[in-house]
Amino acid sequence: MSESTGAAFTAACPIPLSDYPTVQMAHGGGGRLSQMLIEGLFVKAFDNPVLATLHDGAVLDLNGRLAFSTDTFVVRPLFFPGGNIGSLAVHGTVNDVAMCGARPVAISAGFILEEGFPMEDLWRITDSMRRAAQEAGVPVVTGDTKVVDRGKGDGVYINTTGVGEIATGIDVASERVRPGDKILLSGAIAEHGIAIMSVREGLEFETALESDSANLYPLVHRVLERAGNQVKVLRDPTRGGIASALNEIAAQAGAGIRIVESAIPLAEEVRGACEILGFDPLYVANEGKCLAIVAPEAAEAALDAMRADPLGREAAIIGEVVEEPPGLVVLRSRIGGERIVDMMSGEQLPRIC
Repeated sequence: MSESTGAAFTAACPIPLSDYPTVQMAHGGGGRLSQMLIEGLFVKAFDNPVLATLHDGAVLDLNGRLAFSTDTFVVRPLFFPGGNIGSLAVHGTVNDVAMCGARPVAISAGFILEEGFPMEDLWRITDSMRRAAQEAGVPVVTGDTKVVDRGKGDGVYINTTGVGEIATGIDVASERVRPGDKILLSGAIAEHGIAIMSVREGLEFETALESDSANLYPLVHRVLERAGNQVKVLRDPTRGGIASALNEIAAQAGAGIRIVESAIPLAEEVRGACEILGFDPLYVANEGKCLAIVAPEAAEAALDAMRADPLGREAAIIGEVVEEPPGLVVLRSRIGGERIVDMMSGEQLPRIC
């Protein structure tokens, strides 16, 4: 899409709001209104040659190893400080593909719309997705739209699927983790979850809290360029935070993980909000942070690569892989004590992504 076309699209919703200010059941019925919604809004938003064929699927010319990921987004509220469900859907899927060590090349978008949902809000969400996909260089090449009865869909849900290419020599897998490997974190934790919760609870802080939702592929690419196959694991610690992600890795690797609380980046306002709300920031969701487990000899190079990216300026080595106790994550606290950081039981913050 050219800049002029993109600018024209952002000026106003392309659907005639005077005729259809809200989503109607007929918008999902496969007839004239479906065509108007798809061609008038979605195709204009995600304009590219593959999507323009309007086939039920996309044909992509790819070779080599592929990464493939799908996710469904049901975040509440739909709009939050630092983003909305649309940009979050693109970032979430692009990041999942990047965590496989792959370059994202295309995504799909499936919308479940509730009858009566404001068309203006749908346009805002779609435009946000367009901009996020454009910035990531990843076209939306196919999609689907369904409409459910009023009161049955909570406005809009979005499913996205991503495909990416894995470069030769890259092998990201928990089974490759060994004692002595270093654990890197790209920046301050818990910002997405606390931003969502502050809106839900009507909390106000001296400093504005925003979601960290962002495209992590450029940062991952820098790390892989510097450390290559010395990068053992990449993970974006979304639901369940870094605690859950590290527990999953420890279990899969059959090794122990030790982390240092004082080394973990955490903004003071987020720390304060967690104390007010009774949350452990280790378990709070992130949408723009990356965990990397790297061979010890490449750890400093990988850290420098993270810090060279705008999203990784606060990157730090927060711990290492150990032999004992296998399958467990142990935290050394600020006062020198140790505690086991277990897998979270239940859902700390529902509808977070």
